[in-house]
Amino acid sequence: MKKILLVSLVIAVALLGACSSNAVRSKSTDNTAIQKIIVGTGTQFPSICFIDENGNLTGYDVELVRAIDEKLEEYEFEFKTMDFTNLLLSLETNKIDFIAHQMAVNEERKEKFLFNEEPYNIFPLHIVVNENNNNIKSIDDLASKKVAVSATSNPALFMETYNKEHKLGAEILYSTTDINNLLRTGRADATISTPFAVDFNNKYADAQQKIVGESLLNSEVFFLLQKDNATLSDRIDEALIELKEEGVVSALSEEWLGADYSVEF
Repeated sequence: MKKILLVSLVIAVALLGACSSNAVRSKSTDNTAIQKIIVGTGTQFPSICFIDENGNLTGYDVELVRAIDEKLEEYEFEFKTMDFTNLLLSLETNKIDFIAHQMAVNEERKEKFLFNEEPYNIFPLHIVVNENNNNIKSIDDLASKKVAVSATSNPALFMETYNKEHKLGAEILYSTTDINNLLRTGRADATISTPFAVDFNNKYADAQQKIVGESLLNSEVFFLLQKDNATLSDRIDEALIELKEEGVVSALSEEWLGADYSVEF
């Protein structure tokens, strides 16, 4: 009886050890070590990457990255949050492996970094004003007006280019504070944003904003990686294509952005 009990205990310990080993390699199909990938994102972009009422990081980009992570057995993604203005520097200095923050392609970014090939969203830019502002109806009405944007963002790059090429004369305010408050108090006349951000701000921050005029620009957005990280970029693309075919990307866009912005909008 004692021998039987001893054998049973040995088997139980062995099984527990096997379970623990499998748990550690839960994402791996073989004995290859899982590579940790640090994903840089922000916390201030409504519907895209933000902290919800329960203190959790979530949003379209965040949940899409998590879905991609589930597809890639050889990687484990970990988020690192920071101000948007610090993301590019963190990528350049190898503090993060890629950025998930609605990054549109421009020449300066292409020179330093690597964009994956498969776009995951269409980023529509619109003029946004306070709901009581009836004087601004198009981009030409921004002449001599104060336009608040976040430095290095897609709206900032658009306004800088348009301002220069069309000699618009708008005063660009690079705000690291609350753009909603700048519009509400009249310290800024307008901003450049997206329909889903406006809807979110009006619902949760009583931003009192409205969109005016036609879409200024519809940019495809991608993940931004280090130049030498082509393997990771290719694997992200493979996962994205699968998620699109499965309807996951469209569903996430509908859930977080209110429409399917994964296709031309």
